[in-house]
Amino acid sequence: MKENTCAACDCDLDETRIAVRIGGRVVEVCCEECAEVLREAEATTRAATTIRTSSRAG
Repeated sequence: MKENTCAACDCDLDETRIAVRIGGRVVEVCCEECAEVLREAEATTRAATTIRTSSRAG
């Protein structure tokens, strides 16, 4: 991924870029739709990790 492209869709970024914190890192996306896609992906990953960790504890 090039530095000046969206972290979600790889489109070129312009002055309307949005910074999103994902997994402790700040990435830039081209629009709110791409920001939401990354947030949802992180939430799904976090939930799956929590379920796996809980299953191992019992």
